Amino acid sequence: MVEKVGMERIVVPVMVRELDMERDLPAVEELERRCEVGISGDQGSSAADGAKKSKKKKKRNGMSLCVEQIGDPLARVRHTPEHVMLVAECGEKMVGVIKACIKMVSRGSIGGRKNTSSSSSSSGSPAQQQPLYVKVAIILGLRVSPSHRRLGIGTTLVRAAEEWSRARGAAHATMATTVSNKASLALFAGRFGYKPFRRPVLLGRPVHARRLPLPRRHRVFQLQPPLAAAAYASLLPPQDTEFLPADMPALLAHKLTLGTFVAIEGSDHHTPPAGTGAADAEPPSYAVLSVWDSTRSLRMRVGGAPALLQHSLAAVRALDRAAPWMRVPSVPDIFRPFGAYLLFGVRMSGPAGPALLRTLCRHAHNVARKNPACAVVAADLAPGDPAAAAVPRWRRFSCDEDVWCIKNLGDGNAASASDDDDWAAPAPAGSILFVDPREF
Repeated sequence: MVEKVGMERIVVPVMVRELDMERDLPAVEELERRCEVGISGDQGSSAADGAKKSKKKKKRNGMSLCVEQIGDPLARVRHTPEHVMLVAECGEKMVGVIKACIKMVSRGSIGGRKNTSSSSSSSGSPAQQQPLYVKVAIILGLRVSPSHRRLGIGTTLVRAAEEWSRARGAAHATMATTVSNKASLALFAGRFGYKPFRRPVLLGRPVHARRLPLPRRHRVFQLQPPLAAAAYASLLPPQDTEFLPADMPALLAHKLTLGTFVAIEGSDHHTPPAGTGAADAEPPSYAVLSVWDSTRSLRMRVGGAPALLQHSLAAVRALDRAAPWMRVPSVPDIFRPFGAYLLFGVRMSGPAGPALLRTLCRHAHNVARKNPACAVVAADLAPGDPAAAAVPRWRRFSCDEDVWCIKNLGDGNAASASDDDDWAAPAPAGSILFVDPREF
């Protein structure tokens, strides 16, 4: 590394190594505290060192939604057997970190071409088909000390993470940033050749102090993990779903997955009118989603709010406490750190699907209000997903700036790097994007 001081050029030696949890944890926490990386990348990134999501901000009319990682620094990658956190040291000082994990995920349809696990066509001749699942590296959590930016440390860490991933057989590498984080895009897309390819939207709403009523005509059931896994195997076929993890049953059985819930209409709504054949009856409607408790791994906070707004919401909370019989729709104190529940595997079908999904979101809200640490319920969905229009949201707790970028890690002779394998192509109509809550 070369650092300019006045007219002189001073060599800055940097060593990259794997994290030693016992020895490095205090230094990692201090680095995270100093790197105020925002959704817009305004404070935690530079022209060569930009990233997202251990801390992030979304500015809107002077207000920002901050999200910071707490607890285990490996929480977002530890769920995969192959994971790493690399640290960059300059002398005795930690100046940068990056995380990566390798996972098997579904590819979905690429360019309208259905993937298959078969390696030959029905006629017996070889067919250029892609497997249902591929090995993908998830690169995240890039941080560089403010005092050591623009020295190529971010470049060194990304290159080391890619080499670590390539050595373990990853065919692709992905990272997430935001459209306003020009520094992150300049580093990953400009210098390393990543291509922007998916734009999930975060839809959030606050948790009210009062329980939300559910329509009496709707029935909500909780599925046990094995049954939930079987249901999702049908609802999220890998040939139509991108980034569905191969360990979906483990995710559904995880201790932080609070449950998988299904909503259907009451039995009287399924009975066709007298004299009507079964073929004329409407298709059955349903909705399904799972709830992930992220309150133990991240905290959110709304910053930059006008004093009048803060005092107004505080007055509403005080009124609700003093006169609960008025049932004032107060919200938690969002100007202090709070936790969130994440909805994943959100699907719906049938004419009543949107209404049933809204019922499930209300049920998830009622589950969340039992946890004092939870103040927001949110879901990450593809913008074209019909379910996105049915999920309740507040504008202040939502974000449409996220962008995923992808890069082929194979060499020029590998199938994963061929022109016919452009995962960055637009997703075909009807394709489903799965967002793993473990990596939020």
